[in-house]
Amino acid sequence: MNHELLNHFNNFFNGATPECPNCVEIQFLPRERDILTRDPEHVKAVLTTQFADFGKGEEFHELWRPFLGDSIFTTDGQLWHDSRSMIRPMFIKDRVSDLATFERWVSVLLTALPPSGQTVDIMDLFYRMTLDVTTDFLLGASVDSLRNPKGEFVEAFNDVQRIQMMLTTVGPFRSLISRRAYNEGIRKIEQFIMPYIEQAMALPQEELEKLSNSDKHFTFLHSIARYTRNRQVLRDQIIAVLLAGRDTTAATLSWAFYELSHYPEKYGRLRDEILNSVGRTRTPTYEDLKNMSYLRHTLNETLRLYPAVPFNIRSALEDTTLPSTPGNPPIAVVKGDVVVYSTLSMHRRKDLYPPISEKFEDPAIFSPERWENWTPKPWQYLPFNGGPRICVGQNFAMTEMAYCMVRILQKYERIEYRGNWYAQQIETEIVGKPKQGVKVALYEESARTVGNLEPFTI
Repeated sequence: MNHELLNHFNNFFNGATPECPNCVEIQFLPRERDILTRDPEHVKAVLTTQFADFGKGEEFHELWRPFLGDSIFTTDGQLWHDSRSMIRPMFIKDRVSDLATFERWVSVLLTALPPSGQTVDIMDLFYRMTLDVTTDFLLGASVDSLRNPKGEFVEAFNDVQRIQMMLTTVGPFRSLISRRAYNEGIRKIEQFIMPYIEQAMALPQEELEKLSNSDKHFTFLHSIARYTRNRQVLRDQIIAVLLAGRDTTAATLSWAFYELSHYPEKYGRLRDEILNSVGRTRTPTYEDLKNMSYLRHTLNETLRLYPAVPFNIRSALEDTTLPSTPGNPPIAVVKGDVVVYSTLSMHRRKDLYPPISEKFEDPAIFSPERWENWTPKPWQYLPFNGGPRICVGQNFAMTEMAYCMVRILQKYERIEYRGNWYAQQIETEIVGKPKQGVKVALYEESARTVGNLEPFTI
């Protein structure tokens, strides 16, 4: 509630024993045991080497079912496998490398930015843009959030996420939280989505089969409708991918511009790379984006400091163990125990990094340059999870973020932060985002510095 998630996690680990410095046991109620870890070997065990021993579990499934149903994020076993098989075809390279959807909505975002030198909360625009991109990609029709920021769907989607995270984190006290706004929000989300599902269901199977990934009218909904005619399954997968596609990308873009606004030389270096690659006006291709190394390093560094999902939860599906430090017995994990692993805390463990030097900045500092001479060891950098549950939309997200950054930096020569940079906090709902927003002024190349003008509102 105080937006001090990193301190909260680290305070737990400050009480750990020397034999097990990065893993602690927490127990509030009888028969409810949580294991909190930031040990890469534990994360590796949970996500890959002992994958079958851990899953979302029935309690998590039931808690999230009203929102995400039986989707890829709430299920285990065959249900999870079927969901992933259904979703994967829409995230192949040929589909992701078609940048027309990104260009359409980034262009709208650019027109929504205020005149040069005026203040804008760019985080708000990023959240609206990624919602437009994702609904367009999923359904072939957008909520048009950039032009209609106060739409009923947008408010409902935000309310449901906020309450869902509260229900998840308060544990045994969740019965004290009112679900009225939660249930009403889900109803409004479904009111928006279901007509598109009905349209897809009205298409004969042979017509769906004729559509191909190269068809510009072919959507994510068309793709999964070829696998199932079950309306509930379609609804669950659409909402799950909508959640993953909107918030994670918007939050990461927000953190990137927050950090770049504090380091003019890094912003300048990134812009130089972009202009040298695609100039001031040319739309970048997929290959252009892949070839810009400093752009890639900037996104990697942002995700290192601010992994979009700052912690994750797995339940033990069987009696099992977690690996321990050399010379100590394995850590017993009983069926039903919950393992909470924090990528936010793990990514900031200084002992996992090389010593600070001229070539390697303090790990707490934003430094894209560190990626030029350093590669994280396996399982120490996991912004997209790992193992069989690794994010299926990773390439889509990275391409969308890179494209958006290129188009903005092509137009704007410099950026200036207009808030208290040091007062920023990580606000955690389902995704960790900047609590204060990201209030900046962007300056076009030909514009003169005009000082602090009145804040621009949309």
